Amino acid sequence: MSLEECKAMDRRVIEEIINQGRYEVAHEIFAPEFIYHGPGGQELKGPEGFIQLISTYRNAFPDLRLKANHMVAEGDSLAVHFSSTGTHTGELMGLPATGKKINVSGMIFYRVADGKFIEAWEILEQYTMMQQIGVIPT
Repeated sequence: MSLEECKAMDRRVIEEIINQGRYEVAHEIFAPEFIYHGPGGQELKGPEGFIQLISTYRNAFPDLRLKANHMVAEGDSLAVHFSSTGTHTGELMGLPATGKKINVSGMIFYRVADGKFIEAWEILEQYTMMQQIGVIPT
């Protein structure tokens, strides 16, 4: 798989799965053995784990939009710096909706094999997000 094809896969993740909520696309992009390593030691497995993650955020922020700001690919790895926006109009991990807007950044690092993502590590500005929705004082 070429580096440009890896980048195109992530563009599909952002546009089709995250921004549009087309969860069925996850099975085309993530290997059955996919492992997601998220903030706070979170670990999710397979395409279904990724769908669970995204649906949690899309339920809390129905207008969620991600944008890739930078992508760097080398060997079997892809690094993506992204920004996200949304309005907190649904419950998020037990926190009731606040109606407040978020604008946060993060990075995700993917490992690719046989044309699919097989592992990912994500860093997200969760503290900033919690400040923006008013859970943590600024």
